[in-house]
Amino acid sequence: MALLSEVWEVKLKPNVISYNAGISACEKCVQWQRALALLSEMCEAKLEPDVISYSSGVNACEKGGQWQQALSMLRTMRLRKLDVGFMAYGITASMCEQGGQWSQVLSLIREVRDLVTGG
Repeated sequence: MALLSEVWEVKLKPNVISYNAGISACEKCVQWQRALALLSEMCEAKLEPDVISYSSGVNACEKGGQWQQALSMLRTMRLRKLDVGFMAYGITASMCEQGGQWSQVLSLIREVRDLVTGG
């Protein structure tokens, strides 16, 4: 995180890779709020978050128990036509289940089924 701050201080422009490294570091340190803040900063810097950005964000939310945020990122990935991947669905469905959000779990299962069957 300090390196990312230093990049700005020396007037270099961080790229998607440097942001992804920061988001991943936040995930490992269970700082989901900071991970989401970095995703927002990426957009403000006119950088397009990629699958790695959002997947790291979903993982950070998992460690922080934030099913709503993970679900929101999953939806954003779908809207941006990014390859979501089954792991992100599984993590999000598991968090929704733990939060008692059964309708969300069923919705995610339907989405995965549609992806598999092409429906």
